[in-house]
Amino acid sequence: MNKERYIEILEGGEEILLLLNEAKKIKESVFGKKIETCAIVNAKSGLCPSDCKFCAQSSFWNTNIKTYPLLSEKELLSRIAKAYEFGIDRFSIVTSGIRPTKEEFKNILKVIEKARSLYSEIKLCASLGQLDKDSLKALKNAGLSRYHHNLETARSFYKKICTKQKWESRYKTAMNVKEIELSLCCGGIFGLGEKSKHIIEFAQTLKEISPDSIPVNFLHPIPGTPLEKANYLTPQKCLRILIVLRLLLPDKAIRICGGREYNLRDLQAFALFPANALMVGDYLTTKGRNLLNDALMIKDLGYESNLNIKAITKALKQKC
Repeated sequence: MNKERYIEILEGGEEILLLLNEAKKIKESVFGKKIETCAIVNAKSGLCPSDCKFCAQSSFWNTNIKTYPLLSEKELLSRIAKAYEFGIDRFSIVTSGIRPTKEEFKNILKVIEKARSLYSEIKLCASLGQLDKDSLKALKNAGLSRYHHNLETARSFYKKICTKQKWESRYKTAMNVKEIELSLCCGGIFGLGEKSKHIIEFAQTLKEISPDSIPVNFLHPIPGTPLEKANYLTPQKCLRILIVLRLLLPDKAIRICGGREYNLRDLQAFALFPANALMVGDYLTTKGRNLLNDALMIKDLGYESNLNIKAITKALKQKC
């Protein structure tokens, strides 16, 4: 591991275009020209008992977001159907809180089972917090393709961001997923005030865990949270983080997720040089980018996706 070089890259060393080209070559040698897409639904919003300083859904912060219980089976199936129609590769059910109640979990299992029978081509994922092996096995048996659980940041930096959930508990959930041989999506969020050494530490931990997919979020400061005035990122810093992740994790799916529009601005297309996957649509509490713009960005870069441009365009016209 060339730690010194990675820190130099993060702190502005080496020409960004040369680095992007290096990362692009590595990515394409593994994943070719395909960009995988995923979308999420905020299936249960707000009132979370944790105190993550970046999160609008924490009950500790006054963020004025919409809060609601678990969406109905009908609504969740409708969201999955729309993703299927648009050609989105993966769809994830996400709930706020440290873990779902028994009743919520039972209802989510029913949705997954029904969705698998209706839309067999779309891969179903879930992000339901800290689960034990038996619960994860139940999800796997219901037809879940992948489970998502973020570590959020480096272990040594984590206590500055959250005190109500232990980093070790997050790590245990990730390892539970691995142990039952369910595909793991595990990453975090950047722009919290972490230093280059923390980014390298975090990336090294991800390398050791070896998740199949690494979601990369960039902080979109939310009014009412302790990080509402955070300003640690620039478009080039975001790209340098993605480059380092690709260099350190050459064969892993690197997925650009929340905060890309806010932080990358006009440089979004460059993010697909190191990254091979893209979260599309809206995020948990913030709006995402127009899906057609993302589909065209992928196409204009000479990459391929399963996004159905005709269906997306038709839906946009109907909405207007």
